[in-house]
Amino acid sequence: MGETRVDLLHLLEDLRDAYPGALEETILTEIMANALDSGATVITFAADPAQRSITVVDDGSGMQRRDLARFHDIASSNKIRGQGIGFAGVGIKLGLLICEEVLTETRRGKHHVASSWHMASRHRAPWKWVPPAGLVSERGTAVRLKVRNPLSPLLDLGFLEGTLRRHFQPLLDPAFDDFLSAHYPKGVAIQVNGQRLARHRSATPLHAPLEIRMLRKRKPSALGYLIRVDHALTDDQRGLAISTFGKVIRRGWDWLGMTPMAPERIGGLIEVPELAACLTLNKGDFIRTGTRGATYLAFRKAIQQAVANQLAAWGDTPPASEQAPPREVRPLQRDLAHLLEDLAIDFPLLASLVERHAGGQKRLPLAGRGSDEETRSFVAASVSALAAGEHHPTETKPSAAQNEIDRLITDWIFNLKIARGTWTWGDWWNRPSGSTAPIPPTAARSRRARSGTTLRLPSLCRSHLWPWKRRSTANSS
Repeated sequence: MGETRVDLLHLLEDLRDAYPGALEETILTEIMANALDSGATVITFAADPAQRSITVVDDGSGMQRRDLARFHDIASSNKIRGQGIGFAGVGIKLGLLICEEVLTETRRGKHHVASSWHMASRHRAPWKWVPPAGLVSERGTAVRLKVRNPLSPLLDLGFLEGTLRRHFQPLLDPAFDDFLSAHYPKGVAIQVNGQRLARHRSATPLHAPLEIRMLRKRKPSALGYLIRVDHALTDDQRGLAISTFGKVIRRGWDWLGMTPMAPERIGGLIEVPELAACLTLNKGDFIRTGTRGATYLAFRKAIQQAVANQLAAWGDTPPASEQAPPREVRPLQRDLAHLLEDLAIDFPLLASLVERHAGGQKRLPLAGRGSDEETRSFVAASVSALAAGEHHPTETKPSAAQNEIDRLITDWIFNLKIARGTWTWGDWWNRPSGSTAPIPPTAARSRRARSGTTLRLPSLCRSHLWPWKRRSTANSS
């Protein structure tokens, strides 16, 4: 009888690719999350470039011997979803990909044990009990990673501080102390090489608090703030960040589905502890389906309303044409963005039609609920401006790139009208050759359909679209 084997190296590489950030950043945040879930009040990071090691020590609850033994199993965890940041039992295992050794020491009551773990082959990651190195004094857990690369970012103090501030911003902001006191009653202190990270409160002239109360609760279910400055913020400060139990999950405006008139000048942070139960495996997003998804979407809608009211008070509400497009149109926008990216390889003029943001995000700069003529005018103007920059005064014949652009734009606008239910028979006959648009749903034969006006009802069967073909077929028979 055979048994199922696991290619451990391949599995860990797939898990690494599932996380949004760099591998070193993921390992650091996972260790920090485990320390927070254990109830730690002091978490110390110590990097030693000479020994190629980084040591993280916390004063949490620690582990018993059997718990430390289970710690080495993939996807093994005694945590309950929603009671902390971690729940899957896979994040810290990624350290095996870049480390020669992972030393774990824990102390809880009379139990004081340690283990050494490393990757021996693609299928084997053996570990063994070792004498404790004395990293933990009274209670807690210590993890020492000995990395293979002496230039690893984990050995850089600037990288450590920047990552911790970016991912655990609420823990370093005194404005959230009272709100997080239910989960962290004694607070959390973070030290890097013996220096405690300073805690700062946002101090900007335009500072607006945000409070979200769900189901008529007296206490707010979410707490945060919005800020507005006169200069452009850095990429790490732009947009509204959403966190749960002190861990920032998303940042920017994309997750919120709205963008102010000056997005580079507005930032903020909102903490929602109840969304810990809605986290995805990589803790980089929230579940959008099922009961947990409904919880996230309810909070998202409430946050949208609160943010929209504040933006309106500041006069930063975007025009109606710049609002998010209807849900049924978004797949068409994504398809057009992918087409433009592929064509940009052969036709560089198309590259500017897709805006690129930090983190690899891309957004097609097209109007949302505006008219189709505005969409066509915008893209045509962009292409014309780029073409005008080329010095070809004698060239009058449209290039292949321009012809391809015009075909794609016309085809996309026709798909857009089909999705909105505003297409006309004139649009159908004037669609570009080679169009990938499906045959639109036909409507009841009426004077409106024959006159070419907008159709919003089920239309003609397919045979009515081609009456001469039916007659020619009858004559030939």
